Amino acid sequence: MKLPGLRTLLLFLVITAAAGAQNQFEILVLSIPNKYHYEYIPIARASFEHLAKLHQFGLTWTNDPGVFDGDLQRFAAIVFMNTTGEVLSETQRAKFQAYLHAGGSCVAVHKAVATNKEWTWYDKMVGRTFRIHPQIQTGVIRVVDRHFPAAFPLPDRWLWSDEWYEFDNPHDQSINVVLRADEATYDPRKIWPGQKSEGMGADHPVAWYRTFEGGRIFVSALGHNTELCTDPLYLAHLYGGLYWAATGRGIAAD
Repeated sequence: MKLPGLRTLLLFLVITAAAGAQNQFEILVLSIPNKYHYEYIPIARASFEHLAKLHQFGLTWTNDPGVFDGDLQRFAAIVFMNTTGEVLSETQRAKFQAYLHAGGSCVAVHKAVATNKEWTWYDKMVGRTFRIHPQIQTGVIRVVDRHFPAAFPLPDRWLWSDEWYEFDNPHDQSINVVLRADEATYDPRKIWPGQKSEGMGADHPVAWYRTFEGGRIFVSALGHNTELCTDPLYLAHLYGGLYWAATGRGIAAD
């Protein structure tokens, strides 16, 4: 009589362990090597794999846009990680739009804010249009929305070094700003000969979120240097935005 009881107990423990190991959600990360951003890819991938283990979510990392020809609905969020150029075909664009319209979500990181420039719909989805950036400098980021999870781990004033992307809003899109750059802490006009950068003034967003045509969108323009992909605060910032995008949860009530 003891043996069946032991077997039952072992079976219960195996089933319980398997259930406990189920992922919260699945995400897709598209990261394509190019002449400006390629060294970061193995480092960023290792960091995302660590986040996936730490927070128990499934991760598909690819440099092949052909994945957009398949079933996207299994992903709670799609991350464009420093992608540049026109990365999706017309058919793949249509699939991604259908995914978003069905309640999917998108996270655009750094250079991905400025990708797909010939695709107006993507530009509208992101919420801002890339203009230019000055040379890499150290500056201060101010937390604007302490209630959004991408800001939870950050200090009110965060010392950071980046390209400080500047944006226009030609499509009159509204965004919920999470972080702003303090242009008084760096020189927005420091740029290469023959180019001109004037800054954006007091309203200089570097991270924001929004809803667009049924989907959730989180954008972080931060993350140029390869070493930033291992910074714990930066990774916590990205995961906070990813968590909201994938689940719709996490915004503090007070």
